[in-house]
Amino acid sequence: SLVGFQSDSLLVSLVLLVSLVLLVLCLQPSCQAAYDSDVHQLYHLLTVDPSQLNVQDQDSGDTPLIAACRHGNLATIKYLLDNKADVHLTNKKQRTCLHYASRRTLSLLDYLMIAILMPVLLLGYFIMLQRQRRNAAVMEELLESRTDVNAVDYKGNSALHYVCQRKSLRLVPLLLQRNADTNIRNNDGETPLDIAVRLKFKKIEHMLKKSH
Repeated sequence: SLVGFQSDSLLVSLVLLVSLVLLVLCLQPSCQAAYDSDVHQLYHLLTVDPSQLNVQDQDSGDTPLIAACRHGNLATIKYLLDNKADVHLTNKKQRTCLHYASRRTLSLLDYLMIAILMPVLLLGYFIMLQRQRRNAAVMEELLESRTDVNAVDYKGNSALHYVCQRKSLRLVPLLLQRNADTNIRNNDGETPLDIAVRLKFKKIEHMLKKSH
């Protein structure tokens, strides 16, 4: 029933919210501010201690920039980059900020909103477009800062591997324009093209073949 669906959706939302709160409460202060997209707090922390700009969280190894990229906080990312945050630092999973920008996808709450609002004047469709544009803007900011486009994480995946896995049609061209290596093999022996072929993402497959 509709009531049951709404109750289940509310429960899922509450669980996600509690999980996020617990994660944030354990973070190093500047990373927490970045997760919260609290630019004012970041400004205060960096004014008191400039070394907070590239500090790494003890548990995850995340920097404030990586923390912001995990959640796609564009304003926070711009602020950190304007202050010369190091785009090359990696966390304990050997991931850079670009890895997290490439792994960004619609959240469960986004999908829920789209499903509910799609019949209402296509509002769900416009929400989806807005999220995709934001993800592209985040990646463009990082690429302008000369991050290593071919850095690989502990799974051997580059940013291009992840955007191919997620069928990110807006992000693949951005990486290819920066000469992302299409021949890197991850720990499973797959190149980005192998992933696109396996998942039958024909448009991405065409983009990758055309770039050779």
